[in-house]
Amino acid sequence: MTEGKHLVQTSVKDEQLIQKRRQQMIAAGVKLFKEKGFHRTTTREIAKEAGFSIGTLYEYIRTKEDVLYLVCDGIYDEVFARIESVGAKNGTIDELKSAIRYYYSVIHEMQDEFVVMYQETKSLPKESLQYVLRKEEEMTAIFRGILKSCVESGELTLSGPEVELYAHTIFTQGQMWAFRRWALHKNYSIDEFTDLQVAFILRGLGVTKGEN
Repeated sequence: MTEGKHLVQTSVKDEQLIQKRRQQMIAAGVKLFKEKGFHRTTTREIAKEAGFSIGTLYEYIRTKEDVLYLVCDGIYDEVFARIESVGAKNGTIDELKSAIRYYYSVIHEMQDEFVVMYQETKSLPKESLQYVLRKEEEMTAIFRGILKSCVESGELTLSGPEVELYAHTIFTQGQMWAFRRWALHKNYSIDEFTDLQVAFILRGLGVTKGEN
């Protein structure tokens, strides 16, 4: 669990309603931040896009930065939920491939959210930004753990620095689908993109075609 989680204040007690309304705000925020940018978007516009009044909006958040923070936090929660279910139980190449595929599928489903997060994260207050960056490191650490487990099981032969670099490589290669989608979508489906990326990564890791 990441320390220093930012507490988004709310005057509402119903947790289910809080989640519902905040998901509506996140969807509205992502759409507007992508179209106009974070700084040019107002909280009143977010409320209107979400389908309720500005007064209702302020029952669930206090600032526009809260909406951006919720976007970032929601992405990481979804990634953790998908990838940690794979884990590094046996240190196999199959576990590594499954983790990569789960991660890429989240990026595909949350393309706009990823773009907004990386374009606008700098607008978060310092403490919230530090928390978001720690969560990103925790996601990279999932791949680091799987790679280390594969080394320990004898499935891969990598040095410590190689494990570190490949963990970051896997993490960032998937994000290409969000940032370069305008070009990639012309030639690849998400499945084709993922298959090629997995093959590319495994070749770099020294996995032969028969093991791919």
